[in-house]
Amino acid sequence: MFFAKLILKISLGPSKNLIFVGFPDTKIQWFSYFCTASIKTLLMLKIKIISLFILLFTLNSEAQLSKVLKKITTKNLPLSNAEIISGLKEALLIGADSSIAHLSAVDGYLKDLSVKILLPPNAKSITDNLSKLPGGSKLVDDVIIRINRAAENAAKEAKPIFVNCIREMTFDDGLQILKGPNNAATQYFQLKTSLQLTELYRPKIRESLNKNLIAGISTQQSWNELTTLWNKTAGSPLGKMAGMKTVDVKLEDYMLQQALKGMFLKISEREKDIRTNAKARVTTLLKKVFGN
Repeated sequence: MFFAKLILKISLGPSKNLIFVGFPDTKIQWFSYFCTASIKTLLMLKIKIISLFILLFTLNSEAQLSKVLKKITTKNLPLSNAEIISGLKEALLIGADSSIAHLSAVDGYLKDLSVKILLPPNAKSITDNLSKLPGGSKLVDDVIIRINRAAENAAKEAKPIFVNCIREMTFDDGLQILKGPNNAATQYFQLKTSLQLTELYRPKIRESLNKNLIAGISTQQSWNELTTLWNKTAGSPLGKMAGMKTVDVKLEDYMLQQALKGMFLKISEREKDIRTNAKARVTTLLKKVFGN
């Protein structure tokens, strides 16, 4: 009955007011305010939600655009000379440092079959005969252990040689390395450091070979005596008829050559890893120079 009494009259007069008949003025004003406020609140809430979505979309789009632009510009921008040199020096230093750390550790040479220093292959007949004697096998093993320990000891002092070599590298050197094969940096090291590494390793190899083993006899003395006796027999008519071959190997030079060969082999492996394996490029500069 209450709502049945409600009569809506619209006056189109000069006042253009809406007049609700059937309610007291105070209720009409309250009802009108409530409706207007609710609609206004809903509209504002809708506007805020839409604005929030637009803002989030804009921010996300800008972030994505920034990433894409950064990737494109980074990819397309040519490397500066300084970046090329710095990147290559960093790669060389990482490769050398990693190799030195590996080889200078205990058993770095001895337990790594790819670089373990053994007696010369053409001395096999000597070592085989020596191994048949009581205690002969242990004697051969001791010689090999001592030589590999000497190489490990020398490797500990090799880093400054490589650091100086890297510091002196020119832009032309760097460009040739960058465009070269997977072992181009290793070849550069061999060319620039072999003489200094030889001077570093030789005294330590020599000291190891001259240490007394049994009855005051050193490895070098044993080698000299064995090869002299062997060559005397192998060079005789009877030895030649038996197909025996003389052994003409300077033990110190051979051991030194094998020690350096092992060092450059490890550097070569590390260099190839950096060039071909993106995960091995552990710095931003390496990724920029060699790609990611």
